[in-house]
Amino acid sequence: MASINTIEFKDEKLYLIDQRKLPGKLSIFECENFRDVEFAIKDMVVRGAPAIGVAGAYGLVLAAKEFIHLPKEEFFNEMAKSVQLIGNARPTAVNLMWAVKRMKDIMEANNDKSNEEIYKALLDEAKAIEKEDLETNKSIARYGNEIIPENSTILTHCNTGALATVGYGTALGVIREAHYSGKNISVFADETRPRLQGAKLTAWELVQEGIPVTLIPDSVAPVLIRDGKIDVIIVGADRIASNGDTANKIGTYMLSQIAKDFNVPFYVAAPISTIDFDIKSGEQIVIEERDISEVTHIDGIRIAPEGVKVYNPAFDVTPHENITGIITEKGIIKPPYVKNISRLLK
Repeated sequence: MASINTIEFKDEKLYLIDQRKLPGKLSIFECENFRDVEFAIKDMVVRGAPAIGVAGAYGLVLAAKEFIHLPKEEFFNEMAKSVQLIGNARPTAVNLMWAVKRMKDIMEANNDKSNEEIYKALLDEAKAIEKEDLETNKSIARYGNEIIPENSTILTHCNTGALATVGYGTALGVIREAHYSGKNISVFADETRPRLQGAKLTAWELVQEGIPVTLIPDSVAPVLIRDGKIDVIIVGADRIASNGDTANKIGTYMLSQIAKDFNVPFYVAAPISTIDFDIKSGEQIVIEERDISEVTHIDGIRIAPEGVKVYNPAFDVTPHENITGIITEKGIIKPPYVKNISRLLK
């Protein structure tokens, strides 16, 4: 099985696979400070909710290293600014906010310690978040494999694999587990316009590992679902409300609605850290809008006329009633979601 190291922290620097350059070139983006990390998250050098959470945590480690020689009050003032900057790098993915909050809590719990001790505590916490992510993904994969039939055809959207996490992946982790357990699966991967994460990243990961994959334009998926060519759909999530409404890459809602119309199981695979227990429904999820050039250009080449208006939301919200189940590291959550998600808090 191929190993993809999306994130690596060594020698007091953060190294990220530059996902903007795949599949043409496997290039490493080096982050020397927290500003580099903020840029990497915002510009999608690193993307995928779990991965940007881990990257954000290490960004705060780099910030602590930079400010370690300041007097205690100035150190905390600068760290507060760093928390704000990194925490707001992308507004929809709750894992980033979750990881940043964990790091902030560590700082507050150690506020009576020296700056050097705080730095060490932050580094230990970031490493713990990284390790937990990989373990979580493996657990999600094992639970998810239970719902994958033998000889099945799976449809997935965007990229939810090793590139979107520390390793293995969420929805793509389930697909990996099904493949390596000998279920003879095949995959249809949506290209996922406008940034083509399915074409550039998901297809690349699956080809690397020899998992049978067919790349399709997003608009082909409804036809395959209608014609009975899809046995199960598995997608990831950037934020899940406490009622089960799920924000994921734009185009997910369309798939869920058509799947519902044609009785195709539709699953979301995500760690519990993706659930935002503070919001009641998807109506409260802030949807990030990205630059119009993502739609008007492909790899720097203009494909749309100058002056055209563009609407480019990065995500949409799938209502909970369209979701068959939410695959987490603690098992598969089934409807009614309000009741069963709330049990996770106990």
